Amino acid sequence: MLYRLEPRGERSLFWAYGSPVLAILLTILTMMLIFAALGAPPVKGVETFLIAPVSTLSGLSSLLVRAAPLVMIGAGLALCYRANVWNIGGDGQFIMGALAGGGAALALPNAAFWWAYPLVAALGILGGMGWAGLVAWLRLKFNANEILTSLMLVYIAQLILVWLVTGPWRDPAGFGFPQSAMFGPGVTTPSFGGTTIHLGCVLAPLLALALWQVLGRSVLGFQLRVIGQAPRAARFAGFSNARLTWFALLMSGGLAGLAGFFEVTGPIGQLTATITPGYGFTAVIVAFLGRLHPVGVIFAGLLLALSYLGGDAAQINLNLPNAVTGIFQGVLLFYLLGADVLILHRLRRARPAPEAAA
Repeated sequence: MLYRLEPRGERSLFWAYGSPVLAILLTILTMMLIFAALGAPPVKGVETFLIAPVSTLSGLSSLLVRAAPLVMIGAGLALCYRANVWNIGGDGQFIMGALAGGGAALALPNAAFWWAYPLVAALGILGGMGWAGLVAWLRLKFNANEILTSLMLVYIAQLILVWLVTGPWRDPAGFGFPQSAMFGPGVTTPSFGGTTIHLGCVLAPLLALALWQVLGRSVLGFQLRVIGQAPRAARFAGFSNARLTWFALLMSGGLAGLAGFFEVTGPIGQLTATITPGYGFTAVIVAFLGRLHPVGVIFAGLLLALSYLGGDAAQINLNLPNAVTGIFQGVLLFYLLGADVLILHRLRRARPAPEAAA
């Protein structure tokens, strides 16, 4: 029997916001089956993956540290996607922000915190903005697809990082490991209360809330939403597509660069060849799970951060491969996109062609 997708007359507001909850529940059920197939007790697997990592104060601290870059990058991507600018290169912008800020930090090992830290943070933001600016320029100058260009620039950024930490910036006292020297105290992100929670963990949700205000209460935010939902109406109203594209990509790249700066000056404290486990790609899931809403991105970032901690816990306590983190994220995205398709379309039996019926 053949079926086809038929557009719905209107979109269900309930399911627009309820589908992420359904996708999470279906993902948990699917993960139970996967745990069983891998030889782990399903209930214990879910408990180890989703509950045990945040059952202690140390685990909660780690959750906030992992969530900070996801929320920052995810909020910036949500802004882009609202404007139909499909930035997939958050990871490259994260790396370039880390390199710009980290390079300045290496050049200022003994500088005073009061002026060096803001300078290094600003350079981190500019590094991410510059890398995203390349995407905007290629799109507007040559009509290059931003999905491809932003993605390809991720690999270029990764290669630049590896070259620097294995060459010019490698620590002479690092026994040959691909890493830079540790940053000085004047350019290190402060933490709170003897925990791993740092300044970026506090700023991430505040920045997401600030973007919410920009999208919902400013003329620029209105223009972004209109150009994303009704491009023809936006052109008729005289909205500048070039200006909005530059704004969306520079804002998104700046947030990713800031996340990279906080990562290397905070938890890591130096540049290494593996400063990101793929935060920029995971942030794409964060943006869609949060319904492209900055507040939703905060909660989605916490859940996806938990998947990283859960993967580590499952590897240690259940002897499962660390790849369960990627499996969880992939299954979640699958169900989320499937729910989106069914929100906008319904399944109908295809009528047979007249000659076939005869």
